[in-house]
Amino acid sequence: MNRIAVVTGASRLGGIGASICLKLADQGCDIFFTGYREYDNSMPWGAEEEGFERLKTAIVEKGVRCEWEEIDFMKEEAPEQVLNSVINKLGKPAILVNNAAYSTETSIGKFSGRELDRHYFVNLRAPSLLTAEFIRVVDEDAGGRVVFLTSGQSLGAMPDELAYAMTKSGAEALVRSTAVHAARKGVTINAVNPGPTQTGWMTETIQKELISQFPMGRLGVPEDTANLIAFLVSPEAQWITGQIIHSEGGFIR
Repeated sequence: MNRIAVVTGASRLGGIGASICLKLADQGCDIFFTGYREYDNSMPWGAEEEGFERLKTAIVEKGVRCEWEEIDFMKEEAPEQVLNSVINKLGKPAILVNNAAYSTETSIGKFSGRELDRHYFVNLRAPSLLTAEFIRVVDEDAGGRVVFLTSGQSLGAMPDELAYAMTKSGAEALVRSTAVHAARKGVTINAVNPGPTQTGWMTETIQKELISQFPMGRLGVPEDTANLIAFLVSPEAQWITGQIIHSEGGFIR
């Protein structure tokens, strides 16, 4: 029987979440993914027309099962709703990739409780509760795997994304501390920082500014992240847990 993987934040075919789904499907995992078009539509890149349906088609063509759900992680019941949907539609999951994120400009001069709450709900509260529920339901012999996506908050300042940096830093702390209890059920928990990755948000100006900071002479692409996560959720990575892995192609800050 295929392992079941849950991947949040996979609404755009050009994004990291979609790349993770496709890579895990290549490895024979059944996929349950989530996304939220309203957030994408509020961002410069916008939502993709029939993005959910197109991603599901691409996954199913690889010979695995796939289900998806549009979910707003700012709603209190969202984490429990996702896990219930996964179990009802596919079965108990063995892999959880917390990729969904929320980020807006929140410098100290543009800081509000409302925006901080939004960042907290999506970047820390929802993935924390998803992880807790996942550890509760996962079978001990499933080789459970949890991976968080972070953005190198511990490596340098992010003065224009203060709320994002604060909440994502909390995710790093969660990974380190939760790994102890998770190990008792054979579950590993790690975080991946992919560094600046071209998923459609970079303008030509931003790309030109960043390229000189990559000694390999190219920007990160979603497949780079997906390849690393595919390893972390594999049986070969059973001895790696509680780690924050900065996979940035030597990015120079």
